[in-house]
Formats: sequence, C-alpha cells, structure tokens
Amino acid sequence: MTYVITNPCVGVKDGSCVDVCPVDCIHPAPGEPEFEQAEQLYINPDECIDCGACEPACPVSAIFEESAVPAEWQNFIKINADYYRNK
Repeated sequence: MTYVITNPCVGVKDGSCVDVCPVDCIHPAPGEPEFEQAEQLYINPDECIDCGACEPACPVSAIFEESAVPAEWQNFIKINADYYRNK
C-alpha cells in the first residue's frame, strides 16, 4: 500500500507532511519550482515506504492509506500516481 493525498489538500499545500517524510516522496515541496503552480501536494507511489508519518502530520486530514481513501476521493489515487508518471 501507499499513502495518497486527497481533496482537502487542494489549495492548502501546508507542507507539514513533507517535513516528516523520511524518504522525500512528497512533492512539489515548498521551495521547489512547481510548488506555486501545483494545486496540491502528491505522494510518489513508487517511493512511498508506507511508514504513515505523513498522515498524522497533515493539518487538514487529506492523507489516507490507499485502501482507506474515502469513496468520494478515490480518483485521487490516480491523480497522485499520474503526477509522477507525467514527470
């Protein structure tokens, strides 16, 4: 399983999750060139080690384990993966 960032992050991009990620798999991070243009932050499903550190760090409860993503936000599983496939 991987973790997925969902709808509550859109427009917020707090970055607390970036600070606690031990493998640097959440982008674009504050200070990266794409940060200002991105609607939200994204977790790279190929690099995520499923540690779960990001989930409690998120102030807007936007991060879920893939199997626990609410039904109305299931499309964010693909949105997160596509962000990295298109790079």
